[in-house]
Amino acid sequence: MKRVRCILWLLVVALGIPEAMAQVTLVKSSGRANEFSLINRKGNAQLYVDEQDFEVVKKAAGLFSDDVRKVTGKTIKTGTIKNKLASNILLVGTLGHNELIDKLVAKNKLDITALENRWESFLIEVVRNPLPGVNKALVVVGSDRRGTAYGLFTLSEAIGVSPWYWWADVPVSKQRELNLKVERVVSKEPAVKYRGIFINDEDWGLLRWAKRTFEKERGNIGPKTYAKVCELLLRLKANYLCPAMHEASTAFNKIPENKLVADSFAIVMGSVHCEPLLFNNASEWDKKTMGEWNYVTNKKTLNRVLKQRVMENSPYENVYTLALRGLHDKAMGGSNDMKERVKMLEEALMDQRQLLVDVLKKPANEIPQAFTPYKEVLDVYSAGLDLPEDVTIIWPDDNYGYMKRLSSPREQKRSGRSGVYYHVSYLGKPHDYLWMSTTPPALMYEELRKAYDTTADRIWLLNVGDIKSCEFSMNLFLAMAYDIDSFNYDNIALYQARWLSDMFGDKYYDDFVDITNTFYHQSFSRKPEFMGWGYQWTTNKHGKERNTDTDFSFANYQEAESRLAAYEWIGTKVGKILNELSPKQKAAFYQLLYYPVKGCELLNKMVLNGQKNRWYALQHRAATNELKKEVKVYFDMRSSRSI
Repeated sequence: MKRVRCILWLLVVALGIPEAMAQVTLVKSSGRANEFSLINRKGNAQLYVDEQDFEVVKKAAGLFSDDVRKVTGKTIKTGTIKNKLASNILLVGTLGHNELIDKLVAKNKLDITALENRWESFLIEVVRNPLPGVNKALVVVGSDRRGTAYGLFTLSEAIGVSPWYWWADVPVSKQRELNLKVERVVSKEPAVKYRGIFINDEDWGLLRWAKRTFEKERGNIGPKTYAKVCELLLRLKANYLCPAMHEASTAFNKIPENKLVADSFAIVMGSVHCEPLLFNNASEWDKKTMGEWNYVTNKKTLNRVLKQRVMENSPYENVYTLALRGLHDKAMGGSNDMKERVKMLEEALMDQRQLLVDVLKKPANEIPQAFTPYKEVLDVYSAGLDLPEDVTIIWPDDNYGYMKRLSSPREQKRSGRSGVYYHVSYLGKPHDYLWMSTTPPALMYEELRKAYDTTADRIWLLNVGDIKSCEFSMNLFLAMAYDIDSFNYDNIALYQARWLSDMFGDKYYDDFVDITNTFYHQSFSRKPEFMGWGYQWTTNKHGKERNTDTDFSFANYQEAESRLAAYEWIGTKVGKILNELSPKQKAAFYQLLYYPVKGCELLNKMVLNGQKNRWYALQHRAATNELKKEVKVYFDMRSSRSI
């Protein structure tokens, strides 16, 4: 038995599989002591929660019941512990907030010692004859409200429901019965305390979709959309959200229901580097009634508005960003003298910190606070900004996947420790990439591991753009934030292939390894959005993108031809797999692998053959016009829904 457990543990580490998942598995029987039947011919289990438990626990219970229905077509009834208990029960609750779980602990039928004083941890265990009239109980207990939800959604994944069932249409394998084998699970604390995403540059994707299809009645991103975002975060064992903040969409806090939705999913709300104390200055600052967004000349108004925001949001769980930048990601105006800029920023941050103390009635060091030295603010910080040591410094990457700074030995001694703000989608100079997420997993691991090892274990925030096209990058980032030690340099490049194999079949694993490794080798050496470079962002004199020749040569070393051949090879592979998949699998595969690969393949064919066309034209070749027609076909295919 020890040998079997050792092999299982090695597989968990080698493949980056969460240990809890390996300890809860589907089996055919339900007769053994550590086996539990959710659905079988003899009857269905029933799920019980305590009415006094947190809202997220009741919400997760309802979602889990629906997950069982997705798999089996049958439901497990949910009720409260005041109802008559069935003989086979799923008992779900938070430590100290579920009367029956507390009774099991008091009677020494459930040992919860490992959960005490822990952050977002859970225990899953089968207990025989736990209560009068109950034959078996599958107990899921959390150290806190999110821990309970994470434990329940661990069962959802074990029965075959992916966190991406809705956002990426990942199909659910049907089962007639659901019997679980449960080796007692006690989860580790998450590696990073606050782990989440920033929805950004939402104008072209998420906003238009919500406005036109999902929340037509609101005509914007609202509570219905945020409910789906929060559910996804919870299923991925994340806990932190910085909402969309462009002027085109309604600010999160302008819609009161948004805060209620986030809290019902136990999601901690935050704001990014340019939004002080949860205030979206891009769309909430009204110059007509509030004056200029200028701390030097309009300090009282700024502080009054920020205090009001803290008061409105104080009933909920938040991480408060200390910040002073200009409107919508611009530099704050003021003196060009660096000493004056340092003094101004210090004063503004201390004002904001005092607002928190005044409103929340807590010592400042007990209020979660973050400071992100992004862009010009990093220069101000480096010039000697005095930042309270309990404030978490969130180090940004360079917008293209490489960390700009890590904590120095002196900064590593700070009680607030540090965090990361990382991009897999970006709008800005010198060039955007909003279409595809092409940051290699190995690069993400290398940069984030370095940051983690230098105390970046307090907050991890990922800029995911519209979420769509960043699904895998988001999944990987949050998986590392939850348990970074399950990743290493041996398994990181295989993680996406395993992730895809779990959805579409192990028989494609080797193909997925080839496809994903080749894809990142090509798409990161030159991102698809950077093919042809052009003038966008490199100068403000040109309003539109203009293709120029790339550095890939048709004359030397077959650089361009080799690149096109590599894309054609993996493009053919994804086409073959798509044709072989069942109809219910095709939508998810199209979104998660086929479209990125084929889209990049066709764009590279379009740009590089366009470059070849210009070369041919200079040489007055007869094939010039035929090549022009071919490029036009690639353009039409890339723009078509039928690629």
